[in-house]
Amino acid sequence: MELQSVLNQKGLRLTQPRRVVMEILESTSAPISPQFIYRTSQERGEEIGLVTVYRTLDLLMALDLVRRVHGQGGCHGYVSASPGHYHHIVCRECGKAVEFDGAQDLSDLLNRIKKQTHFIIDGHLLQLQGICPECQNG
Repeated sequence: MELQSVLNQKGLRLTQPRRVVMEILESTSAPISPQFIYRTSQERGEEIGLVTVYRTLDLLMALDLVRRVHGQGGCHGYVSASPGHYHHIVCRECGKAVEFDGAQDLSDLLNRIKKQTHFIIDGHLLQLQGICPECQNG
């Protein structure tokens, strides 16, 4: 779904910072940091502050348009996301992140964990790591 449509459904406006942050996120397949988004926006001549980038990312994550992806060493970046229940697999060599559908396959595992721990599971974070086809062919 398009950014404008999602924002309209929530009664929000498509502001210049929101548009610029999404454009930058959609221009790369690798997770990028808020600092990278900030620097790129400055290079493009946009008047966006770093705090605005963080706030915009928080909003876009709440709207399921952006996901946080964890990298090596605990650092994380952000990627644009498809609506719905998706996860990411990240290449350890080049950092490319690819979405995959994960809703159905996890239900058995979550039910087993619920029975074992007696927790009410209300969320999860799943991210896989590996080596993408391009890096495998080196």
